Amino acid sequence: MAIEQALALVGGSTLGPSRPPRGQRPGGGGDGDDPSGTPDGGEAWSSTPRTGDGRNADPTSASPMSSASNARTDAGAHTPGNRPGPHTGGRVQSGSTSAGSTSPRASRTANKPAPSLSWSRARAVAARAGRGGPLAAVRLPLDRALGHVLAEPLGALTDLPSFDTSAMDGWAVAGPGPWALVAGAGILAGHAPATALPDGAAVRIATGARVPPDTTAVIRSEHAYADEAKGLLHAERSVATGQDIRPRGQECRSGEQLVPAGTVVTPAVLGLAAAAGYDALPAVPRPRVDILVLGDELLAAGLPHDGLIRDALGPMLGPWLRALGAEVAGPRRLGDDGRALRDALATSDADLIVTTGGTASGPVDHVHPVLAELGAELLVDGVAVRPGHPMLLARLPSGPSGAHTAGRPEGQRDATAEQRKESPDGPYLVGLPGNPLAAVSGLVTLVEPLIAGLAGRPAQDAYRALVHAEVHGHPHDTRLVPVVHRAGRAGGRDHVAPLRYNGPAMLRGIAAADGLAVVEPGGVRSGTEVEILDLPWAPATPWTEGCFT
Repeated sequence: MAIEQALALVGGSTLGPSRPPRGQRPGGGGDGDDPSGTPDGGEAWSSTPRTGDGRNADPTSASPMSSASNARTDAGAHTPGNRPGPHTGGRVQSGSTSAGSTSPRASRTANKPAPSLSWSRARAVAARAGRGGPLAAVRLPLDRALGHVLAEPLGALTDLPSFDTSAMDGWAVAGPGPWALVAGAGILAGHAPATALPDGAAVRIATGARVPPDTTAVIRSEHAYADEAKGLLHAERSVATGQDIRPRGQECRSGEQLVPAGTVVTPAVLGLAAAAGYDALPAVPRPRVDILVLGDELLAAGLPHDGLIRDALGPMLGPWLRALGAEVAGPRRLGDDGRALRDALATSDADLIVTTGGTASGPVDHVHPVLAELGAELLVDGVAVRPGHPMLLARLPSGPSGAHTAGRPEGQRDATAEQRKESPDGPYLVGLPGNPLAAVSGLVTLVEPLIAGLAGRPAQDAYRALVHAEVHGHPHDTRLVPVVHRAGRAGGRDHVAPLRYNGPAMLRGIAAADGLAVVEPGGVRSGTEVEILDLPWAPATPWTEGCFT
């Protein structure tokens, strides 16, 4: 099998159709860093068809799973002309070998592979999938609402401020001065004045205290002189009516919208909600994500050795997904075990399952066969982007009614159960390539817009920036290149600089980046603008070491 795949790569295989030109290989092909098309993401195009169980099949076999010439006219058959594919969201049936039906996955690989979606269309499909159903809402106490998204507009429950208050420490005065000093400790915040302030009188007042009725203005302490001997207050500056008084309703009136639905609850939003009288907020539950790390070659600790490598994605994905607004369980390492993968998918109660590796056509790439066995719906199966084009997005069928919710916050368990009563569909699955930067490409292409829709968050605003270097492009596919923002010098424009170490298996470049440049096929010249995707953390301080640029 390995020899057959190697022969296919060099064009010497006699077991199947001839190898397509570089840059046009479906299901494998060019690295985004090499326009000539070197293997990307660990997958290799093979001329040998693969059956639904992930094993290479002999194209000379008469099996209905692998025959490219067997005409299918039965109602359940899928031919290249009528097969539901990723563009239409066709349902992937379990891999049956009975006469009169063909596995869509086998049909695709044995006849003509489905074309990859363009990068922009794949993102649009993911965003639409995330927004596909009604958003659940739960009421969360203020101390638990941080980072969630408001499910409803936040309306003012009262006027803010709800009474006229002093904006400064000083003197509340009525009428023209000088004013007679009112004896006593003055008016403190939280203590309402009992009577109106007589004309010509002045009384001490603290910031935030309710001003007495008939008050003309508040004079700041530093702008007044109190003659205790004569019992008079003199203003050392002109006094305007209403100065340093916050009138009732200055910030908002009762019923006025403070922030719209879809707003991320920040510390400032919490403060505003508290000021407006809220004890709990209507919020969208965070999407719950399970991470399944595939691959027998991965180590969880220690130095790489004996052909084993460290798992870089397990430690990276959880924090990245949390930064996107998800609730993430700890990663589960399944190795290259198709049965373990099937069991994990069938029993997950997450809203989204993210897998790493196993999305190509190798002998231990189990993701496609398992999805076919479970009857998943493929929404995206391959994206014309480098690195990371063998990524996929699928919708699993709904699981048993008693889905496990142990370990989840109570409010979110209730909301999830309610959601699943309304929708017959199960969780989404995003299959990321195993190479680290290729997986990052899958995160920004499919996971980010999908989670934004599930969480009710606004989509990231696209913008363009000047690039100060020539960036090579792929002949046919979009490239995602790590960049860092730099301030312009001597009146020059701010710009982005592409970073080195941007191969599919490298994280050194993205670790120094604060964004990704979307490079169209063919590349861009220095001094032109390119679309930028911000990474989900605060922009990093620009690197100054020359080793990255």
